[in-house]
Amino acid sequence: MEHKRLTLFAGHYGSGKTNIAVNYALLLASEGKPVAIADLDIVNPYFRTKDSAAALTAAGIALISPQFANSNVDLPALPAEAYRLVEDRSSWAVMDIGGDDRGAYALGRYVPYILAENDYRMVFVANPYRPLTRTPEMALEVMREIEAACGLRFTDLVNNANLAAETTPEAVLDAIPYMEELSRLSGLPVFLTTAERSVAAGLTGKVEPLLPMTLQEKYFDLPEQRPRPLFG
Repeated sequence: MEHKRLTLFAGHYGSGKTNIAVNYALLLASEGKPVAIADLDIVNPYFRTKDSAAALTAAGIALISPQFANSNVDLPALPAEAYRLVEDRSSWAVMDIGGDDRGAYALGRYVPYILAENDYRMVFVANPYRPLTRTPEMALEVMREIEAACGLRFTDLVNNANLAAETTPEAVLDAIPYMEELSRLSGLPVFLTTAERSVAAGLTGKVEPLLPMTLQEKYFDLPEQRPRPLFG
């Protein structure tokens, strides 16, 4: 799998981008790279990269998050240290971007640095089973809203088809036609397919590249998500 120095994960609320950002950072660290991860999501106070602080610290990954993350105060303020990720080119950086166009505004201030270096991957995380992205056309609309808000175009897609604790390998495989259509509409490649580790075990050899993930405990506290029809 080819890595860029800076990888940004964005998607609609509930797409699973925070889990992916954390696991991707851990993958980079496992390859011996110096890694930092920043939580730029000022929209969703529930899922935070800081929830995985212990695992990130144990892997030697620097964590940059809003000052009041995981407290009873949630202010739309970003830490100044986040500039280090786009200015210091000696480390590998991962950014967890806000869950919709409003959250993407926060990324705008870093875009000039990102474009100047031009060693980045801007990834749209797609979950076909979420109500506001249940068709490729709906997902494309969300993509365009995020791009307009932050001023940076997506370069890749991630298939994160999941139904929370009800996810099966078949649910992920059933989303492949959806991802192929989204790829056709957007003109972008599918960079990764992601799945919780036990689900990923049933996908080995069926989809590549595959990123098996350890999920944040909060993920399993979500209300049950019922399957929604794809393409309609």
